[in-house]
Parts: sequence; structure tokens; C-alpha cells
Amino acid sequence: MKTITSLTLLISLLLSPFTSVLASGLDTQTGEQLYLQHCSACHGSKGDGGVGVPLALSDFQASVSDKYLAKTIQLGRPGRIMPAFTKFSKQEVTAIVNHIRSFSNVTHPEDNRTPIKGNVTLGKKVFAQNCASCHGKQGEGGKGTGVTFSRPRNQAIIAPALNNPGFLAAASDEMIKHTLIKGRKGTPMTSFLKRGLSEQDLNNVINYIREFEKQPPRAKPADTTPTIVYESPYDLKKTIDNIKRAVVGKNFRLIRVQTLDDGYVAKDKQKSNKTIIYFCNFNFLNRALGIDPRVGMFLPCRITVVEKKGKVLVMAINPLRLSHLFNNSELDKSCNEMRDLYTEILEEATL
Repeated sequence: MKTITSLTLLISLLLSPFTSVLASGLDTQTGEQLYLQHCSACHGSKGDGGVGVPLALSDFQASVSDKYLAKTIQLGRPGRIMPAFTKFSKQEVTAIVNHIRSFSNVTHPEDNRTPIKGNVTLGKKVFAQNCASCHGKQGEGGKGTGVTFSRPRNQAIIAPALNNPGFLAAASDEMIKHTLIKGRKGTPMTSFLKRGLSEQDLNNVINYIREFEKQPPRAKPADTTPTIVYESPYDLKKTIDNIKRAVVGKNFRLIRVQTLDDGYVAKDKQKSNKTIIYFCNFNFLNRALGIDPRVGMFLPCRITVVEKKGKVLVMAINPLRLSHLFNNSELDKSCNEMRDLYTEILEEATL
């Protein structure tokens, strides 16, 4: 009887929902672990910011509700650096929110979704005069990712995108108004009442910001296949020579040619039927890094040539796929340019 009871208890523990873990007093520990694993790289281990906004900031904590934080985690910011953590359970999101609240002991507001009335036309004028210089003419937010190389050094943080569907779904009118009234100490965001605007001016701005919800969502890149692959009619050596010639013809500099297993096996055991050609255009590299330093993960450019079963295949990563994964709409143009260059080089080499 004792064995059956113990087995039943074990099964119930294994099948119990995550809430049982939270109820057992592990809420804080769970939230901290999830935060450190998924959030700290951008927001800092103590919420002091970096690439992401400083979550420990008292003015921030005093202006946002738990629902705002939860929706931000769940929805992210499409086209910005903040991803959507769609795989988190409701309980996991709550645990992270509770951990974020541990950064500050200020009182935070309840979520008030009552719309604030104002004049959109007047709000547009106030926005252009007072907000656009930081948040963009269309509320698109500051440029760059927050990494120092990709933003003006005099900006403590990147101004958020107010036209972003993730922000608009997470933020209430009351939260936006609180921020406009109080500002955020430690950031470029100051109190607009102290700058001479009236409360009605702020109401008008909020209504103009809500107009951004009518904009169509950001279109995903049409081609997000992982790789670009062509079959060459030439043998391996001729194909490699063609690629090198095509690369130079596109104003790229050849860096090196090596076997795929170079560095992993001894020289005499390396297989020449798998070869990588590395090349770079340093002007393009500098521009791309200025938009998003993470592109360094897949630069310099490279093309792989593989000979298998009598076929010679030429392949490269699809930069549009990586741009989509990086969640940075500013990067789309550069990655589209890279994709086109790869395609042109591969086509020329395999004609």
C-alpha cells in the first residue's frame, strides 16, 4: 500500500503543471534562473541595462504594470532586438516578472486600460516638435541595437519604437501618460510637463501614438530558406576558380581558401572535396556592423563548394534568414543586398 501511495505521489509530481513548482516556494529561484538565461545578456544581470532598457530603473518600475512586463516578454518587439518568448508558459512569465520586480522596491501601478481622449491632429504636431528627434518621425525608434558601436555614444539607451505592435499591445494609455509626465531619470526621457507642455498636449500625443496601431505589420522577408544552393556544371577546381574570379569582380577581397575540416584534422587527412572561400568588402562590413554588430557572427562572407557523388554543389547561407532571426528591421536592407550578391556570384560561377 505504501509503495502504491509513493508511486502515485511521484506520478502526480511529474505530471503536475508548472504552477506546483511555483507554489512550492521556488518562484523567485525559477524567475531568477529564467531571467539570467534569457534576459540578462541585454538587460544586465541586475537589470541595470545595456543593449536593452534598464529594468531596475525606479522610474521605469513605477510606470509599468505587471501586465505590461508580461506582454512585453510574450510579444517582444517585432523588427527590433527584443524577441518574443512565445514558448514560456504563463507561470514562467509570471516568475520572470516577479524577479524583475525584485530589482526595485517602488510601488508599481495596476494595469489601467481606460482610453485617454485627445486630438490626433494636434498630437501629431506636438510629437513632431518634442518626440520625433529621439523616437523617429514615424515613431520607429532610435537607430542601432544598443551596442556602443551601433549607436551614438551620447545616447544612454536607444529610444524605443513607439509604432511597434509589441509596444502598443503591451502599453496602456495611462502608462504612456505617466512616462510623459514623470520622465525617466537616468535616461534622455524627461518630464514634458516640466518642459512646458500641458496635460492636454500629452493626451493629444497619446492619441497620435495610438494611430500607429493602424499601420500594416512589418512584412517578413519573402525568402527565409536557410541556404542558397547551386549545382555547378564544372569540376571542383574549375568551380572554385570561377568563384574567386566572380568575388573579385564584385569588388570583394579574397581572404583565404581552405578545406572545411581545416583545423579539425591533420593536414594530410583534410578532404579537398569540401572547400570554403572567404572574402570581404570592408566598406560593406563596416556599414553592416554599424547597424547590428551581431552580423559579425556570419561575416566575412563565405561560399562552400562540395563535391559529392559526381556532383559539385556551391552554397552559402541566406542572410535574409539570419536577418529574420535577429529581429532587426534595419538589417533587412543590408541582408537583402548580401543575399543578392551571393546569388550573383553563385550564378556567375556556375554559368
